[in-house]
Amino acid sequence: MAKFLIDTDAIIWFLRGKKETVELIERFQKSTVPICSPISIVEVLSGVKKIEEETTSEFLNSLEVIVIDRGIATKAGNLLREYKKKGITLGINDTIIGATCLINDLILVTYNPKHYPFKGLKFYPI
Repeated sequence: MAKFLIDTDAIIWFLRGKKETVELIERFQKSTVPICSPISIVEVLSGVKKIEEETTSEFLNSLEVIVIDRGIATKAGNLLREYKKKGITLGINDTIIGATCLINDLILVTYNPKHYPFKGLKFYPI
């Protein structure tokens, strides 16, 4: 069964009630526990408003979190170096999320596939 990692932007759109994102994540929740990176938790919580804290925490707590381990860190570091040699600057957060998907064979649910130019990375189109 395919497993999906929900990117930060999709989490934010879910929390803001974007219909297509809400429907998609609710569909995932019926058959599996969606996954996120701890990076996404940091990014989401850094912008949460006081009035949104409870709802945001409830949703984030419903997600499985993939631990960033040595394998993911190594893959991310190698990707950063590889793309830097090509003159392409990548965001560290996006590279860690991409490496997480590659290492764990996860499908990335994102509105920003251009942030993830990594060969072999699978996307769920939204």
